Amino acid sequence: MKVDEMLRGARDAMTARTVFAEPIERNGMLIIPAAKVRGGGGGGGDSEDNAGGGFGLAASPAGAYIVRDGKVSWEPAIDVNRMVLGGQIVAIVLLLVLRSILKNRR
Repeated sequence: MKVDEMLRGARDAMTARTVFAEPIERNGMLIIPAAKVRGGGGGGGDSEDNAGGGFGLAASPAGAYIVRDGKVSWEPAIDVNRMVLGGQIVAIVLLLVLRSILKNRR
């Protein structure tokens, strides 16, 4: 694959449709889902016309715009995995601090 072909594919992949999904209309509300999208790529070639490259794209839910009665509001997506990981980190730090305090009291 030529580098310019790879870049053309990357450009086609990174559009507004990647971030904003098709609007959903229910019960007089318009819901527009949105995502956080990150991408990166690289490529190269030599003087003998040998080339290579790659591209990656990652997306995660960000939330949704809600249009109700002519007013727009933002509802963020809740990442439960991130919340659980944060709680585990806090618990580990707390246990290490408690262990240190108990060792010093002895």
